[in-house]
Amino acid sequence: MQIKKKLCTCILFLLILLTKFSNAEEKFLSLKKDKVNVRYNPSFESEIKYIYKKKNLPVKQIDEKENFKRIIDLKNNSGWIHVSQLKKANSIIVLEDKILFKKASTFSKPIARLEKGRLLVIKKCEDGWCNIETDNYNGWIKADNVWGAIK
Repeated sequence: MQIKKKLCTCILFLLILLTKFSNAEEKFLSLKKDKVNVRYNPSFESEIKYIYKKKNLPVKQIDEKENFKRIIDLKNNSGWIHVSQLKKANSIIVLEDKILFKKASTFSKPIARLEKGRLLVIKKCEDGWCNIETDNYNGWIKADNVWGAIK
């Protein structure tokens, strides 16, 4: 009985240790600037792989090392970005055409049709709807079939 207890304690300790040092939690972030360098490795000395030129673009963090986050985008491009170029997720990309409504209801007045791939900045979300803004439009969309974090 005593051996089982010690074995369970050791296994629990190892699981906690592995969880602590495993890859970073996957979470969505947004680009902070209009121009963000993506690098091959987590270092300023590393070559630039490509450059994003879209503020608020949502990206998914899949790893981290020191002050760099490894990200992946909607098109499966990946690389390392310094934390100073990232912020808490505040945007989504629609994965199908959507209707933008004046209020959070399908019975509300339609404002615009949003095409697949459109970048939307989220103001707030509630009851399966998100209040968003994009270019000249503000309104509500259903919060399904989107890429990014819903608040």
